Amino acid sequence: MASKAIIVGVGIPMIIVGALMAWLWAPIEGDFQNQVELIGSTIGILGVIFFISGLFYTKEPVMH
Repeated sequence: MASKAIIVGVGIPMIIVGALMAWLWAPIEGDFQNQVELIGSTIGILGVIFFISGLFYTKEPVMH
């Protein structure tokens, strides 16, 4: 059972922000272009990891 909260709330926004940073903001920067690309790519990769983990998320049964 997938967790929509993790996928929609964390994974997709991180992928979008990372892509925007790496593709749109980094070329504008002069001195810090490599650092902005690195941070944007890292955020995007972490977003993909959260997206995949949200697909495989299952709640553990409650033990009484």
